[in-house]
Amino acid sequence: MAKLPSPTREELIAAPQKIGFSVVRQKVSHVRMKREDNRVVSILVHARKTISKGLLLKILRDADLTKENLINLLE
Repeated sequence: MAKLPSPTREELIAAPQKIGFSVVRQKVSHVRMKREDNRVVSILVHARKTISKGLLLKILRDADLTKENLINLLE
């Protein structure tokens, strides 16, 4: 099993865009992304904080991605 990466906030927003998600809105520190099949992902984008592993796993679940898919999207 692949190790969970530690992407930057820019990489984490760009990865779902590669599979059809688009930014719907941004409120303060949260970016809301939506796909045509109505799947919605919210990504926390604090400037200086890293994204916790639990939150990253939640984002992957919401986007219906695996760790391996995320690694491939980040390359």
